[in-house]
Amino acid sequence: MGRLLVLLSLKLCILQSISVRAQFYYYNQKYYNTEWLFEMGASAGIMNSLTDIGGKKGIGKKFIKDLNWEMTRPGFGLYAMGTYKDILGVRLEGSFGSIRSYDSILKKVGPSTQGRYERNLSFKSNIAEVHIAAELHPLFFKRYEEGKAPLLSPYVVAGIGFFTFNPQAYFNGDWHYLHPLRTEGQGFSEYPDRKTYSLTQLDIPLGMGVKYEFSPFVSGRLEFLYRILFTDYIDDASQVDYVDPALFINYLSPSNTALAQQLSDRRLSAIKNNQRGDPKDNDAFFTIQLKIGITLRTARRKP
Repeated sequence: MGRLLVLLSLKLCILQSISVRAQFYYYNQKYYNTEWLFEMGASAGIMNSLTDIGGKKGIGKKFIKDLNWEMTRPGFGLYAMGTYKDILGVRLEGSFGSIRSYDSILKKVGPSTQGRYERNLSFKSNIAEVHIAAELHPLFFKRYEEGKAPLLSPYVVAGIGFFTFNPQAYFNGDWHYLHPLRTEGQGFSEYPDRKTYSLTQLDIPLGMGVKYEFSPFVSGRLEFLYRILFTDYIDDASQVDYVDPALFINYLSPSNTALAQQLSDRRLSAIKNNQRGDPKDNDAFFTIQLKIGITLRTARRKP
């Protein structure tokens, strides 16, 4: 009898513990909310860049001040995420899109650009990026009573990623890849400081957003994510001066030599400012996206 009483007592303790845990963690009357929630989703929005080419009127400004929204292109992505107690999310995401810019967009403000319009450079490039990032929701540092947690949650995000690019320029009715043409003398012995750039690079995504839970299963996010880059060549323009056109034949095939000579220097006329690029600042790109995610939740057992 004593052993039976002990077993019954243990059983009651376990059931009480489970009941308390269920009361604390269930999301509503149908679904439990475990410490870790897993989510999968997709995103769609826009992608744009800040490079040496294009921009706005004047000689070029820092950061967003020189951003030309006319160069905005579509972007999309896929992600998978695990979130701990609604506070910290860790996600793996792939983003895809394209960027472009051209100096001819400055035609109406050409006199103010001190040669940027007359430089006449252009580029476009597809972008494919994979990053891992942490998503922090400060509102959830506070514990909420059941049913009192906010459905709208601002957050910050930071991570590390890799992206690929391959700049092209339009010339004589066709698009030409610029990387193999070494338009700024990359790898030439005459320019030992100009190394051939890699088409796969590291980036640091930083941003912010706001999340809204439409239901126990569906959530949405509006997010701005800026990529800090470690290259100035996503537009194939960086160096201040132009390469000596006579040198291309020493490093390229005859056909590529002729193409490189024409694409490395596309100035419309003699100009006072002969600067090709600006090596002081690296390029950057960013996305603004709407994300829709599906959360995997465990159904609450009926009593």
